[in-house]
Amino acid sequence: MERHLTLYTLSSLAKVFLNGIYGDPLESGSLLGGEEYSYQIAYTLDGFGKADLSLEVDSPLADAITLRQVGNVPSEFPAYPNRDDNYLRADPGLFPDPLYPMKEPMVEGIPDSFHAVWVTVKPKPGTEPGVYPVRITFSNEEQGIREVSELSLELIGVELPEQELLFTQWFHADCIAAYYNLEIFSEAHWRWIEKFMKAAADNGVNLLLTPIFTPPLDTQVGGERPTTQLVEVEQLPGGWKFGFERLARWIDMAERCGIRQFEISHLFTQWGAAHAPKIVAKVNGEERRIFGWETDACGPEYAAFLRAFLPELVEFLQRYELAGRCWFHVSDEPGESSLETYGKANDLIRECLGDAFPIIDALSEYEFYEKGYVQIPVVATNAIEPFLENKVSPLWAYYCCAQGVDVSNRFMSMPSARNRIIAQQLYKYDIRGFLHWGYNFYYSQFSRGKINPFLTTDAVNAFPSGDSFSVYPGEDQVVESIRLKVFHEALQDLRAFRLAESKLGKEKILAVLESGIEPITFSRYPREEEYILNTRECINVLLRELSKL
Repeated sequence: MERHLTLYTLSSLAKVFLNGIYGDPLESGSLLGGEEYSYQIAYTLDGFGKADLSLEVDSPLADAITLRQVGNVPSEFPAYPNRDDNYLRADPGLFPDPLYPMKEPMVEGIPDSFHAVWVTVKPKPGTEPGVYPVRITFSNEEQGIREVSELSLELIGVELPEQELLFTQWFHADCIAAYYNLEIFSEAHWRWIEKFMKAAADNGVNLLLTPIFTPPLDTQVGGERPTTQLVEVEQLPGGWKFGFERLARWIDMAERCGIRQFEISHLFTQWGAAHAPKIVAKVNGEERRIFGWETDACGPEYAAFLRAFLPELVEFLQRYELAGRCWFHVSDEPGESSLETYGKANDLIRECLGDAFPIIDALSEYEFYEKGYVQIPVVATNAIEPFLENKVSPLWAYYCCAQGVDVSNRFMSMPSARNRIIAQQLYKYDIRGFLHWGYNFYYSQFSRGKINPFLTTDAVNAFPSGDSFSVYPGEDQVVESIRLKVFHEALQDLRAFRLAESKLGKEKILAVLESGIEPITFSRYPREEEYILNTRECINVLLRELSKL
């Protein structure tokens, strides 16, 4: 008995829910050398009962094509009640997000529901420029099913330049150990750390949060996260001894993965710099916690410790030639009430570091920068206007769960165009670095307990799904997400914009990006998938024509 399968060829910006598709048909696309191009094929089957569907790729680029199944995960908390109208769905339900590797090229057709295959094309170096057909056939001979998705893809003979933007998504080594039930810094843990590092680097992360001490982030006051301290500390009569072997291994591993910039974890607690982070040391032959929530950040004991420790850390980093490639933090997201304590903590760190290593911190208060407390501000995108008006430079940006009204973000409930539009914004305002906290946070809010991210996507009803992690812990490899890949596309867009600027100037490129629309800001921008795809295509055409001159 013959059955009918319907295919829809869609861009990477579409979202395919089980009961509906958000996205426009796609017939063609283009990419530069060294770039990834992704799109989707949605499918739905009629009749009764499911059917196995074999997938066959027919293209001169076949060896550069990867197929993955778009999976669905539950969200009990897709969005805050205080939101704008640029969300796809705000009701709890199943959302498309994980991209599952295929052990063999096959998917299941399920009647009366929509599913999708994620197609990634990454031509190998040396591939000749030109227009390439990509034909992917879905078939089941026994049930008379045979349908073909076709796309015309142009590889332009221009190489995408290296990424200039510094990009960090906070890397949580303890969450890897917790999910896989591994001893921290065991050989098995190190193997998984490297897999997560490589996945981050492959998707544009080039600045890595490095836990010299257990990061004092997203931790309940008085609580603590598992110890992931790279620096070994021993208290001796009248002094301290520090070991940097684990830190050296971390740096070597990251550089092997392609990451060359390092972000030293915060030296004071989050939201105000009131206390020291959790630090363990060997004391009289036994390891115990020596600093933590009970430690006054401005007290003499912790200050003396930092004055002993930081010069040795600086010496180690300089020996590794990391001056210019290493960034320090004081405290994450300090508020107006913590101006005094943050200022004192900042003064102490600067005293110990000198000028070789800059300090960056996420904040929303312009007063912190105005008073000179933050050397390089990393500003929330919904609070960035005063910094732009005052021409602060260099300027970094970030978003987290709180940026859910008007500005770009990557919640599962948002359209993917809202994720990718960040490229135009970062480009226009010459943002030098971007931070997002949730690469792989597999805990509930405040790290009260671990979660299974395939089942709990909102840190137990704390943050809109999609905020606290961008990758999933697979059985033998890291499972990427739609949100991760679309943000990586934004990073590729940014690289293309800057390449075009190097040939034509920024004014010309901004004219292309803002043609026929109001000037772009962080809170005002085109919402349509069509705008993203068309403007990138215009940039690619410009680069192709310039390459012929």
